[in-house]
Amino acid sequence: QVQLVESGGGSVQSGGSLRLSCAASGTTYSMYVMAWFRQAPGKEREGVAAISVGHATWYPASVKGRFTISLDNAKNTVYLQMNNLEPEDTAMYYCAIREGYGLTSVPRSYNYWGQGTQVTVSS
Repeated sequence: QVQLVESGGGSVQSGGSLRLSCAASGTTYSMYVMAWFRQAPGKEREGVAAISVGHATWYPASVKGRFTISLDNAKNTVYLQMNNLEPEDTAMYYCAIREGYGLTSVPRSYNYWGQGTQVTVSS
């Protein structure tokens, strides 16, 4: 059974930084993509970063230049470094994994999800 465990959320002021971590266990995928999504109250879940096992990355325009995703293949751990945070970044952040190599921001494409970690940015 694949398990994803996130950590690193918290509360910061606008312009601050946070680093999220997500450790995957129980996976036997040789080719996979890990991604970070977020969901604010009343809004749809949206992708904010994705990375393949070969370290190709994807970001939406809203976070490009501020967020950086990285992957430690040996530890099966994905990180999300978030800089210059804005109140609009406030949401529950989830990591997810899918088998394969195609970067996608479509939530239903991902097979397993973590429990989420809250990020709150105050102005």
